[in-house]
Amino acid sequence: MPIMMTKQVSGSPFLKPFFLKTPVRRDGPRQQRRHTLPASEFRNLTPQDAISVLEIEREAFVSVSGECPLTLDEVLNFLVLCPELSLGWFEEGQLVAFIIGSGWDKDRLSQEAMTRHVPDTPAVHIHVLSVHRHCRQQGKGSILLWRYLQYLRCVPGLRRALLICEDFLVPFYLKAGFKEKGPSEISVSNLNFQEMEYLLGGQAYARRNSGC
Repeated sequence: MPIMMTKQVSGSPFLKPFFLKTPVRRDGPRQQRRHTLPASEFRNLTPQDAISVLEIEREAFVSVSGECPLTLDEVLNFLVLCPELSLGWFEEGQLVAFIIGSGWDKDRLSQEAMTRHVPDTPAVHIHVLSVHRHCRQQGKGSILLWRYLQYLRCVPGLRRALLICEDFLVPFYLKAGFKEKGPSEISVSNLNFQEMEYLLGGQAYARRNSGC
C-alpha cells in the first residue's frame, strides 16, 4: 500500500511530550502546590521552525564542511511538502535537535535526492540530523534518531531509511542499526560519503525510561 506523505501520523507514542515533576512546594501550612513542567516534546517540524533549524544547522556544519546540508529554501520546501518526515526535539519550547527527511523512490541515493521529495514511496532519505551546540555530548543525537526510526515504523508503507555520512560517522549509524551500502556517488564540497540503510520491518517498541 502506498504511503500518504501529505498527512502527519497522529497518535504515535513517539511524538508525545513527557514531563519532569518538580518537588512539592510548600507555601504555607494550608497551601501545597505541585508544579509539573513540560521538559521535552517531540513533534513534526513546521515551516515556522525553519529559522531555528537553520541556526542549529549552520553552527554544526559550516565550520566543518563550509556549507549547510540544506539551505533555508530547501528546509522550507521539505517542511511544506513532507513535514511528517521530520522530527524536532523541543525543550521548554526551544528546538534543541532535529531530523529532516524526504521521500525517495530508488535503491540508492543520487545527487537529485539532495533536493527532491518523491511522494508515496517506501523509502525515506534522511537529509540531516543536528543537535544544538549546548546540548551535545548528552546522547541527544542517538535518542532522537531512535525515536525517529520508531516513529517511521508507525507510518504505513515505509520500508527503509537511507542516508549518507562521512566515514567517521559510520560507527554511530551502525550502532543505531544501519547497514553500509557502500560508497555514495554524492559529493559535497569535495567530501566523500558512505551510504547507509535502515530496514523498518517489524513493530515499533517503547524504549525503557524514554517517556514513551
